[in-house]
Amino acid sequence: MHFTKTRHRVKKSIRKDDMAALVNPFNTLRSLQNDKKRFYYSLPALEEGQVGAISRLPVSIRVMLESLLRNCDGERVREEDIARLAKWNPHEPFAEDVPFCVSRVILQDFTGVPLLVDLAAMRNAVAELKADPKLIEPLVPVDLVIDHSVQVDRAGTVDSFLFNLQVEFDRNRERYEFLKWGQQAFQTFKVVPPGIGIVHQVNLENIATVVTAVKREEGILFFPDTLVGTDSHTTMINGLWVVGWGVGGH
Repeated sequence: MHFTKTRHRVKKSIRKDDMAALVNPFNTLRSLQNDKKRFYYSLPALEEGQVGAISRLPVSIRVMLESLLRNCDGERVREEDIARLAKWNPHEPFAEDVPFCVSRVILQDFTGVPLLVDLAAMRNAVAELKADPKLIEPLVPVDLVIDHSVQVDRAGTVDSFLFNLQVEFDRNRERYEFLKWGQQAFQTFKVVPPGIGIVHQVNLENIATVVTAVKREEGILFFPDTLVGTDSHTTMINGLWVVGWGVGGH
């Protein structure tokens, strides 16, 4: 079965995005080196607007602030959300939630496959309503890395690696057929096949961009890579200064 080969993906590739035109909350939208086709949201500009002492905030809070600026639409994210987080104080925490929007999602097979099942079920429900099933599509890129289901049936021989891979495909054939369908059905869903590495290694070495580039109407927008994952060790990505949260753990 053919899946997307992560090692062939270019980290600096520009992602397409059909979101609305760029917003400019607190006048923070800037062009990169006076290039009117390359943009980013400036945290120093936010501080110059006396919204808060941004430069003294932890890096993780600053990354979240950039996300709020970029996603400020007046509904999901409002300017008051930005102003509140800009005044973050560990000694006086506020009770309100922060509408943080990550740039991608990473899954491992044991917890990620059920999510794909949910997406498939939602498409079926939309089809039953006589609407276009393709309305159901992840809003951010999703990578599913297959590593948790792989077992070692043979070891210490020259062919053990390929043997174990073949057994894995034979043992879980229906699952792989379903994952292959998912990769073909959803534009933003990709599968990393077994044998490439564990999800956290693949995330660090092959998927993380550190800085993401997205095509928008006005040009190319650059912003920090952020994610949420269905594994407690997703936070390993913080070693690259990429803000990531994982589900589970203690």
